[in-house]
Parts: sequence; structure tokens; C-alpha cells
Amino acid sequence: MNKHHEPTGSADQQQITLRGPAELADALPYLLGFHPDDSVVMVALHGDRGRFGGRLRLGIPASPKEWLPVADQLAECLIEGSERRGSRPDAIVAFLCQDPAEGETGTQVMERLRPLAQRLRTACGALDVPVQEVLCISGGRYWSYCCPDARCCPPEGTGLALPGTSVMAAAAAYAGVRVRGSLREMEARLEPWRTPAAEAQERALDDAGAALVPRILSGGSRERVGAETLSTARGLMERLRGTPGTGRPGQDAEDDRLISNDEAAAVILGLQDRETRDRAAEWMEGAE
Repeated sequence: MNKHHEPTGSADQQQITLRGPAELADALPYLLGFHPDDSVVMVALHGDRGRFGGRLRLGIPASPKEWLPVADQLAECLIEGSERRGSRPDAIVAFLCQDPAEGETGTQVMERLRPLAQRLRTACGALDVPVQEVLCISGGRYWSYCCPDARCCPPEGTGLALPGTSVMAAAAAYAGVRVRGSLREMEARLEPWRTPAAEAQERALDDAGAALVPRILSGGSRERVGAETLSTARGLMERLRGTPGTGRPGQDAEDDRLISNDEAAAVILGLQDRETRDRAAEWMEGAE
């Protein structure tokens, strides 16, 4: 099984061929930019060589009763989204990532999630797109739900490669692709402040809401608020981009000092307008 990956944003379009479940499992954090926790991840494949395309991630529903409708929605979203962006996938690979709970083993996690893996395969197959592989990643090991060969995919699972030791890791470092920790760590960095400084943030949000919400709801001012919001957001992006070290773990306090409470509140409230939000979301494409 070969998976062909072309990292975006490199001038020479560096090409990497992934062979087998081990390299596929190792590639996952580089595809997303972080290690997904408690997540379903699906990736579209295109062409005879399986070039990676669109991808999506969703938290694994706690209740197995939700797995069937969620699998249907994920398959439909990825396939139709790929079609809107250019072409229908020729195949899909999926990952189920969840660390063992207390007293649970990785093998037990794999077996517990097996029905979800099957529902994902069935949902994609119903839309005439085959699932080439589904991997379970848990407790530093991976299992294949599709490979019957115990020589490469033993029942006890296979240990993941040490961080930074794979071909994919070397290629990502060369291309400037960074893995920003785990999803859980990223979420922790976005937790609200619990210090007295949080009161100033709340006041800034209240003031921005009082000033901007009436203008957003007014037909004559909504477009101007949108333009102001995008201008402010663009300025903040440039400010962060021009400051060395921004966005790195441990740099949050320094990053916070680059944006005032009033600026952050104005952007947060301004992006409540759907059209403005969608225009800003377009900046996530390509090099930006």
C-alpha cells in the first residue's frame, strides 16, 4: 500500500511515498499539524498513487448510538467537499485516535472502536468511495482494521516510530512544517484566564458588543463593520507574522502582549457576522 504525499507550500513540490500502515500512522500529525486526541480523522486520496487531498477531524462521539449517523455525515462531508474543491476522491483512509482510559489497554480501545471503523467503511462504500485503510492509534501503538497479515499488523499492535526519526519527519522539517503538540495541549492553551486580568477581557467584550452589535444588525453599517473587522484582523496577522517566535508553545504570554484586549474583542465580535467570518476563513487556504 503506497500513499503519495505532496506537502503544500514548498517551491519544489517535494514528493514523499508512504509505504504501509506504519508510515501512514507516522504521517498523521504532519497532515494535521498536531497530534489528534479522541478524534476521528479522514483523509481523501486522489489518483492511482493515492495523493493526499482534503481531510477532516471530529471528536469521537462518546455514545456508540451516535456512530452510525456521524459516520454517514463524515463520509458525505469529505466526499462532497472534495468534489466542490476540484475532484471526487478515489479512496479514503481513516484514523481513530484515542488513548486508553484508566485500567484499559490499547488493544481494548481498538476492539471497542471496531464498530465505528466498520461504520466509516460502510458509509464511504455506500457513496462508492472505498476505504483503503482504517488505523486505530492508542497508547503509542497502532492497529490496522483492514490488514489481515499478522506479520506487519500483529494483534498486539505495533509501536509508533520515535518522534522525529521517520522520513516524513525529515521531509516535514525540511519543508518547515511544524507539529504543534497534541490537540489536548492546544485546547489547554485556549482555556480562559482564571486571573484578575480576565475581568479586563470581559469588559472589552462588553464594550465591543455594545458598540458593534447594533451596527452589525443595522443594514447600513453591517458592511462597514465587516470591512473594519477584516482590516483589523489583517493588521494583527501581520503584527504576529513580523514578530519572531510567535505561536510557539511557551510563548503565549509574549503573544498576548502583541494584541490588546480591545483589538481582540473587536475582531471576535466582528466575526459574528457570517459573511465577514467566511471571508476571513478564506485566509486559511494556501500559504496563509
